[in-house]
Amino acid sequence: MPTSSSLLYRGLQGFGVLQWVFSFLGLGESLIPLFSLLVLFTSLWWLSVLYLVGLFLGWDTPSQGGRPSEWMRKQTFWKHLSDYSPIKETVELPPNRNYVLGAHPHGIMCTGIFCNFLTESNGFSQRLPGHRPWTATLDSLFRLPVYHGYIMSLAGMCPGNHQGLDFILSQPQLGQAVVIIVGGAHECLSMVPGEHHLTLQEQKGFLHLALRHGAALVSVYSFGENGIFSLKTFATGSWQHLCQITFKKLLGFAPSSSGAVASRLTCVILSCSGPPQRLHPSEEEVDHYHALYMKALCSCLRTWSRVPDRVESGMIPRGRNDGVRYTA
Repeated sequence: MPTSSSLLYRGLQGFGVLQWVFSFLGLGESLIPLFSLLVLFTSLWWLSVLYLVGLFLGWDTPSQGGRPSEWMRKQTFWKHLSDYSPIKETVELPPNRNYVLGAHPHGIMCTGIFCNFLTESNGFSQRLPGHRPWTATLDSLFRLPVYHGYIMSLAGMCPGNHQGLDFILSQPQLGQAVVIIVGGAHECLSMVPGEHHLTLQEQKGFLHLALRHGAALVSVYSFGENGIFSLKTFATGSWQHLCQITFKKLLGFAPSSSGAVASRLTCVILSCSGPPQRLHPSEEEVDHYHALYMKALCSCLRTWSRVPDRVESGMIPRGRNDGVRYTA
C-alpha cells in the first residue's frame, strides 16, 4: 500500500505535469480573452493601452535575447515535471565554442527538451558548465499579449527566425547552445510509440545556421517522447489529416487529439560534429553535411535501441524501435 510520502510525491509529479500542459495548451488562449475584457469593459482600459505601447516598443526584444529569468528557470515545480525526463550525455561539449543542437522527435509538447534545456530541473548548468542554452520556438507565440512575457521569462526561449538565432550565435561569449526541434509540428502527426519517425529529409535550415556561424552540430534524442501522450492518428489523405496540415500551414502548429501521460522518457545527447564556417554555404556543402548528420543520427539510434540494459531500465521503449524512417 502506498505511503503518505509516496502519495504526496506522486501528487506533486501530477501537479508538475498538469501545470506544464496548461501553460503549453491553455495559458495563452485564456489570457487573450481576459486581456480583451480589461480593454473593453473596465475603467482600467488605459493600462491596456500603455501595455500595448510597451509591447510595440519592445517588438524586437524576443529576437535580441528576450528577458530571461533565472528565478523562473529554477522553480521547484519544474523538478516534479522533470522526474519523467532525465538527461544523459554521451559526448563531451566543451564550452569554448558555440553549438546548434538538432532535437528529435518533436512529440506533442517537446517535453524532454523543455525539462532539460529550458529549466534547471535536471541540473543543466552542473552537467554542462559554461553553456548558455536556448530553444527556438514559433515566432508567433511572442506576439500574444501577456503570454509573450511568460515565455520570455523561461530562460532560453527564443523565436526561431533568422534574426533571433543569428543574434544569439553572434554573441562574443562562447558556449551558446541553440536547440532547434528539427521536425517541427508536422512530425507529431506521424508519431508512433516505440518507432522513430523523423521529418528530416528536407529540413536543412539548422545546417545553414551551423555552417554560417561555424557552430558544432549536435544531435539530441528524447527516447520515449512519442509515448508520453496517446495520439489519435489519421490516414494520410483523409479529411482529418488534410485539416491538420491546413491548420499547421496557417498557424504554425498542428492540432491533435491526445490522452494522458503514458510513459517516461530519457533525453540523450548522442553525437557531435564540427563543420567549418561558411558564410554563404553552397547547396552541395549543405547536402553533404545533411547526409553525414542523418547517417550519424541513424547509427546512434540503432546503437542505443539495441543495448539490452538500456531497454530493461526503461530508457528505450520496447517494441519496434530498431528502424528509422525519414520523411520530407
